[in-house]
Amino acid sequence: MASSSRTQVISLYRMLMRECKKFPSYNYRMYALRRVKDGFRENQNVDNPKMLDQLLNQARESLPVIKRQVSIGMMYKSQKIIVENK
Repeated sequence: MASSSRTQVISLYRMLMRECKKFPSYNYRMYALRRVKDGFRENQNVDNPKMLDQLLNQARESLPVIKRQVSIGMMYKSQKIIVENK
């Protein structure tokens, strides 16, 4: 993996994680964070440039979806569950 693509992957990972942390619902937030972590961890050893580009494009396409879902979740907030209350 070239250093530029490595920085792109790390940057994309951070953007996805940052956006997932904005979910108002604990369950959606934990699910999204877990999916992002697992997806990147599962594909960390991909060396094929075509496959890497395909995976990066999929992740880039999912970022606006997450943003949209976060904004929809903000419209319909509910009470926090016991796990969230500190």
